[in-house]
Amino acid sequence: MTTREEAIETLERGHREIRTLIKRIPPHWMARPGVGGGDWTPKDLLGHLCSWEEKVLEALAAWEAGERAPIDRDIYSSSIGAINAEGVRRRSRHTLARVQRDWDNVHGALIRAIRSMPDARWENPATSRGRKSLGHRVGQLLVGAGPFGHAEAHVRDLESFVESIPEGER
Repeated sequence: MTTREEAIETLERGHREIRTLIKRIPPHWMARPGVGGGDWTPKDLLGHLCSWEEKVLEALAAWEAGERAPIDRDIYSSSIGAINAEGVRRRSRHTLARVQRDWDNVHGALIRAIRSMPDARWENPATSRGRKSLGHRVGQLLVGAGPFGHAEAHVRDLESFVESIPEGER
């Protein structure tokens, strides 16, 4: 099982790597599609990452109240692609500055939530009916190459995007 400290380290590393790459993108490129070879812009990627960390915060609150997490209902009734599209769409009209601020604030709130919970809460089931630990469930929601690696899973896509920017414009 991933410890709280390991989870925080992985989450912080991913956030830091994405932030470092974002700093290399000129502002007028932040709204250009092409991240991951698709339609997402770098701004969309930040909104996507923020959206999933928000979903984890909502899940933590629901589990604390002994309820089913909204994301569990969403996954049951929709596809991950549709959930991702909705998360990106919700922030598409926001300014880049707001999306970046939201991303940082939500990430900070998630780190504080994980850091402040007791080990026993992290290691025990998310709800009284659950079988998997809360830490395992959070790791599943933020999975990438491994638990909590969601941001890190997008680093290579963003690196490729940065490399596609002509040298004189970086």
